[in-house]
Formats: sequence, structure tokens, C-alpha cells
Amino acid sequence: MRLPEIERGDSIRHRALIAMISRIAGISLPDAARVAFYHQDFAGPVLGAWTQRAMRGPSGWSVPERELMAAAVASWNACPFCVGAHGAVAVSGIDREVVDAVVKDYRTAPISPRLMATLMFLETMTRTPDTLGADDARAALEAGVTLDELRDAAAVAAVFNIITRYANALDFEIPSAEEFDKAAGMLLKRGYS
Repeated sequence: MRLPEIERGDSIRHRALIAMISRIAGISLPDAARVAFYHQDFAGPVLGAWTQRAMRGPSGWSVPERELMAAAVASWNACPFCVGAHGAVAVSGIDREVVDAVVKDYRTAPISPRLMATLMFLETMTRTPDTLGADDARAALEAGVTLDELRDAAAVAAVFNIITRYANALDFEIPSAEEFDKAAGMLLKRGYS
């Protein structure tokens, strides 16, 4: 259900800010950014800070790898907005063909065993969380993933299991590939909070 308050802003201040940012960026401000202005006590600074830490904080995973994880979680949750948005950021450091292959089926994608094992863990965490156990973590660790890297990847999956669901619930508009690319540039510069 698309809420008019997200489209236009829920206050005069937010409406002006959305219009100004859209004008400066040369694209309509993506719905994910608009939601950050909507009822900030609900999904604003706290969710933004959590996302910023998971996606841009210190980690053994690169920013493009974490963005790829977010795109994979989005694909498992059937969220075309987040697949497009985070896939566009992932290509800042990963070939587009690899990103597309991971989103389609990571098991056949040309990625490292470490990343493959991590995505396997994240898929179980996302699709069948009640079956996730020590054996899943052990398999990732045996593939060369450190405990800290597994925690970081789990944080990415946790936050994007929430974000993809609200993106779908709020019927986020799907930008064009060009708009996703422009927004990706902004996201790389500014981050999530």
C-alpha cells in the first residue's frame, strides 16, 4: 500500500527537503530515502544507524560484497527495489555479470568459496530461519569465513530482512537502471544514516 505521506513527505519541512534533494540529485528521491523522513521515530535514525554500521562499518567484507549480500537477501524476499538498489551499489567493486549471477543463483555464480558459504548461511537465515544451527555456522567457518565476518554478514541479512519487507509492504516505486545507478553513487558517498 503506497502511503501518500511517503511520496510527498509527512511535514512541510520534509516536503521541502525531499524536493531540494531530488532537484540537486537530478532524480526523484528513491522511496527508501523518503521513508527515512517519514515518522523518524519509527524507521529514521535508529534503522539508518543500524544499516550504516552493517553496510559501512569496519568488516572483513568489502562494501561491494556487503551490498551483494543485501541484493541476495532482497532476491530471496522478492524485493525488486532492493535487488536493483543494492545490485547497483555492488557493481562499484564487482563485475555486473557476477552480481547478476549471484542474484539469479549464487550456487552457480563465479564467487569465492568463502562468499558462497556465507550466502548459503544467509539464505538459510532468510528463508528457513528455524532450521539455522551450529552446523550452518560451522560450514561457513570451514570455508574460511571468520567468526567476525559471519557476524557481519548476519547483520547485513538481519537488517535487509526488515528493509525488504517494508519496501514491499509500502510498494516502493522501481526506478530505472539509470536512476538506480545515480542513487548508487549517492549511497556510496553518503552512506545510510
